Amino acid sequence: MEGDSTNLDAQIESLLNVEKQMRLASDVAGTRKAVIDIVELCYKAGAWKTLNDQIVLLSKRRGQLKQAITAMVQKAMEYIDLTPDMDTRIELIKTLGSVSAGKIYVEIERARLIKRLAKIKEEQGKIEEAADLMQEVAVETFGSMAKTEKIAFILEQVRLCLDRQDYVRAQILSRKISTRVFDADPSKEKKKPKEGDNIVQDAPAEIPSLLELKRIYYELMIRYYSHNNDYLEICRCYKAIYDIPAIKEDPAKWTPILRKICWYLVLAPCDPMQSSLLNSTLEDKNLSEIPNFRLLLKQLVTMEVIQWTSLWTFFKEEYENEKNLHGGALGDKAAEDLKLRVIEHNILVVSKYYSRITLKRLASLLCLSLQEAEKHLSDMVNSKSLIAKIDRPMGVVSFSTAQDSNGILNSWATNLEKLLDLVEKSCHQIHKETMIHKAVLKA
Repeated sequence: MEGDSTNLDAQIESLLNVEKQMRLASDVAGTRKAVIDIVELCYKAGAWKTLNDQIVLLSKRRGQLKQAITAMVQKAMEYIDLTPDMDTRIELIKTLGSVSAGKIYVEIERARLIKRLAKIKEEQGKIEEAADLMQEVAVETFGSMAKTEKIAFILEQVRLCLDRQDYVRAQILSRKISTRVFDADPSKEKKKPKEGDNIVQDAPAEIPSLLELKRIYYELMIRYYSHNNDYLEICRCYKAIYDIPAIKEDPAKWTPILRKICWYLVLAPCDPMQSSLLNSTLEDKNLSEIPNFRLLLKQLVTMEVIQWTSLWTFFKEEYENEKNLHGGALGDKAAEDLKLRVIEHNILVVSKYYSRITLKRLASLLCLSLQEAEKHLSDMVNSKSLIAKIDRPMGVVSFSTAQDSNGILNSWATNLEKLLDLVEKSCHQIHKETMIHKAVLKA
């Protein structure tokens, strides 16, 4: 063994001399070949420590050529999977990472190395370390990295943040991806690089396609929005997944997603965005395949009071199925929120039909106690989704629509126009009468 190592050292020494001559002569191809030969020699001898030492040594030699370092890092990266044990693997990744740190020409290799290291850390259960490692790299600034690889990298950063429950950072990172990227037509983007442009590298084989990345992105965003029960945003994410061609064409895939869209639509508070999504979903032909949900959405659109007890009896089984089979954010809170949405819908319906109503009658229509009815009404007035005033001594609620200054001015202007119109007509009639009267007198 001693002889082997002496022999290896001698071979490396002679190759280092070759590398020095080539480097001083600025022979790019020759230097690159010499560097790769040294790396291969160490690998074949199974001398992993020597390999690490040589990589560091070669990268620090005076006036070392960029192309040689790039070739060396790329060659050594091929050996990562061939290492005999995990410690050797981590050591090699760290060595290559330190060599490529701060060098723009090997930034993509560095990003891939860090991703590998983070994966190992995650498998060891060190989520915090993995997330910290990944956050160091800002791939969005890399000019020569393929778009899909960039997105995949950022999604990995977001996933690790969600795993460690760092929701603030997860949102900041997710904003680095514009959703318009997923709608781009990949066939139109194959343009040749201009002279002087960085040539964009092809993404590695394991990187998913753009549409697959779109699905992963929205699934991560659903995890983020589920954290603070933002039902409307969760619904919009499912809608985006639902529109992916591969899912739209397969009933087995789109049925559970359409069910989720319906559930989250019903759970979302009423606002213009929710109404437009509700109406567009109702127009979807696929909805007729799941008639129960069509019925549920129809009840929300119809301006009629919904009986909570009968609705819950009808949908309890569907709700339990959704909760147990498909997971998602349909927890106990969702059941409370569903009841709350039904109450809000009923109050809005009542406000459309009545200008004034007693609290007692309102409470009986909503199947609630007086205190509950008053509380829900007050909450809706606070959230500005309804305008109402309660006369508590009389126990009367009046639904008045308060107009803003523009509305009042407009109504005044209209009334003035009508008044002037009437004055003009009256003057015309008087004038006509006078003319007829004069004509009669003359005769």
